[in-house]
Amino acid sequence: MADEAKAKGNAAFSSGDFDSAVNHFTEAINLTPTNHVLFSNRSAAHASLHHYDEALSDAKKTVELKPDWGKGYSRLGAAHLGLNQFDEAVEAYSKGLEIDPSNEGLKSGLADAKASASRSRASSAPNPFGDAFQGPEMWSKLTADPSTRGFLKQPDFVNMMQEIQRNPSNLNLYLKDQRVMQALGVLLNVQIRSQQAGDEMEIGEEEMAVPSRKEPEVEKKRKPEPVPEPEPEFGEEKEKKEKKQKAQKEKELGNAAYKKKDFETAIQHYSTAMEIDDEDISYITNRAAVHLEMGKFDECIKDCDKAVERGRELRSDYKMVAKALTRKGTALGKMAKVSKDYEPVIETYQKALTEHRNPETLKRLNEAERAKKELEQQEYYDPSIGDEEREKGNEFFKEQKYPEAVRHYTEAIKRNPKDPRAYSNRAACYTKLTAMPEGLKDAEKCIELDPTFSKGYSRKGAVQFFMKEYENAMEAYQQGLKHDPNNQELLDGVRRCVQQINKANRGDLTPEELKERQAKGMQDPEIQNILTDPVMRQVLSDLQENPAAAQKHMQNPMIMNKIQKLISSGIVQMK
Repeated sequence: MADEAKAKGNAAFSSGDFDSAVNHFTEAINLTPTNHVLFSNRSAAHASLHHYDEALSDAKKTVELKPDWGKGYSRLGAAHLGLNQFDEAVEAYSKGLEIDPSNEGLKSGLADAKASASRSRASSAPNPFGDAFQGPEMWSKLTADPSTRGFLKQPDFVNMMQEIQRNPSNLNLYLKDQRVMQALGVLLNVQIRSQQAGDEMEIGEEEMAVPSRKEPEVEKKRKPEPVPEPEPEFGEEKEKKEKKQKAQKEKELGNAAYKKKDFETAIQHYSTAMEIDDEDISYITNRAAVHLEMGKFDECIKDCDKAVERGRELRSDYKMVAKALTRKGTALGKMAKVSKDYEPVIETYQKALTEHRNPETLKRLNEAERAKKELEQQEYYDPSIGDEEREKGNEFFKEQKYPEAVRHYTEAIKRNPKDPRAYSNRAACYTKLTAMPEGLKDAEKCIELDPTFSKGYSRKGAVQFFMKEYENAMEAYQQGLKHDPNNQELLDGVRRCVQQINKANRGDLTPEELKERQAKGMQDPEIQNILTDPVMRQVLSDLQENPAAAQKHMQNPMIMNKIQKLISSGIVQMK
């Protein structure tokens, strides 16, 4: 029974039906819960659905059951990579290579994880509140304010502030701590609401755990290394160098002929270069490029295979081997436009990427996969079957069998990708399953396909309301009412949003609700911009300390909108 379920899971995975694959692998796991391969396969299926948390859980179980199996670490690395946990991904792939050093998948994954980690470090944007935490002024402000002075006696608070000072991006990790929120308000000169705003503690200066600063060490200058003198060339070395120069000259003549589109002459020069020097595969790949330009795809593929084989014999630069494989993939891609067989194209590009992660090769792989998918969709397209599958999904939805309903709605979408009703219904299922990102994505796709379909706005508003994004939800409901003014579901949605927003305005939130809403609000880029805007900071100060000056601000609609945004998010309150 377990083998049968596993086989069904593999078949579903191969056909791209990852939801069914997960279900079949789960069935097999229930029958044989110690089979590491099943957890590995289900991890791959979850990753294909972008459910990386579940993929990570299954990958960890795989490694736990079979710690000496390289593929388990490959699954683990892929899950971490999907969650943007690049350092953990590097660690997982590295452990896998310790067990299986020749595994190309692990090598490729490690290279990808390292590249992603580098890009992440290079492109990480500074936190907009970063300036507030810089220098010793931060500690002076926190010491001077009676509402935060007491916190400096608490080592965990000091550690958090040190972490934020070292990397302001860490602020998001501590936003639910009311002490950090209070400190941020002091540093920004803004009064932030707190259910414990009145609790203050006076302590002496000698008790404050303010960190000391270390003086930077000065590196000693190193003496320059002596430049080695060139060694004289003798015998075979000299002859070898002359042959390479001669072959290089032929290559240059071939390049010049290629640019003039004199392809036959270019082939002659590259062939001569190959005869003179058989230790440089660039002559072979260049000749392959000429064959490709001439439309002689079979000849191009033969040259590319020859370059790869010879390159591995010579232990040539892996980039050159990758280049030959990429060129072969391009030739196969040209042929696939007639044969409609993209599998060899995809396989060749994947091999090229295991040699070298080249962005252009990755782009061509994505294009080939997209072409294959579009071809399959064209062959699979059948609106009548799509309607049948949607109706089956509706029946399961009524029975509250939401995973089964999702499966049928997904099949309906595959059969007719332009039917907004299938996306709307699947969004409703995802909402019931608390898969909010997927539900929001489906609702937005539904609106994209038919901007006048009120159900799409209703689905989107419901997801955002569940995510406690009440202003966004109300905007979605109001957009829907423009197309269907009397829709009761949309009207009810607006009413619920107004109730929640007014609840925050009245200060009726529980401490837990307040903490959650503040933390969510502080991660909103719009609120970050408001709090770091010098004009708005002056406005907030006037509202709290100078009512006369505040009256002028009240007449500005733009400022009032921003203040309302802060109030509804629970960040500040009117006195």
